Amino acid sequence: MNPNDVQTAITNSLVQGGSQWIIATVVAFLPALWTMALMLHLGRPYILRTLRRCGLRLGADIWWMSYLLIRDALLLLTFGLSWFFFEPNIVYKMALPITGSLAALFLLLSLAVKLSRRVDDDVNAYRLSTLFLVIGATLYYGPLVFAVEATSQPALAGFGKAFTSNSNPTAALVLMWISLAGVALVAAWLFVRALASANRSMARRLSKEKSEEMTGAAVEKSEEMTGAAVGGE
Repeated sequence: MNPNDVQTAITNSLVQGGSQWIIATVVAFLPALWTMALMLHLGRPYILRTLRRCGLRLGADIWWMSYLLIRDALLLLTFGLSWFFFEPNIVYKMALPITGSLAALFLLLSLAVKLSRRVDDDVNAYRLSTLFLVIGATLYYGPLVFAVEATSQPALAGFGKAFTSNSNPTAALVLMWISLAGVALVAAWLFVRALASANRSMARRLSKEKSEEMTGAAVEKSEEMTGAAVGGE
């Protein structure tokens, strides 16, 4: 083995080890993001009570907008970091929660409800979004705590083997592909809805402009007729 082969082997080992370390770190950090997302989402009544006691309107608006931005940005960040649950090689080789992809799908459904309905004004929409979020968090917490992080517990050995991706790769890949199909359907629905909304907005804008033009033309014609009548007199 020449020095170049040794250097290549060391480089590949560092790259693979580094990528595995990053993924393991993200998997361990995701529960904190899920917990913060749940706290902010379920803390909406507290935020509203605080706003009612706020005497300064500008301060209340800043508080409310900051809450909305942080809450929804945290959901987007959690979904973005969950994307490696949809990568077959990672799911097959690494010890991940077997339902991590399903948890990401339910998180996307919660985001879809927020994007398509007025969650902060509609109680039913808020409850539906909360339901999707709680189901997603449960699907992530359960296998992570009682399977991936419970290898030292002999009583949970069977559960750990069944709900860890690399020890049950067939089921993990099936769930991953089902979840990926669900994500594609939700994304397509959001795209079609956004496109239809943009078309409606453009149609209303064009209709308004056309109405203003017709009104302006009618006013000009009326002024011309009035001026002609005055000149004839």
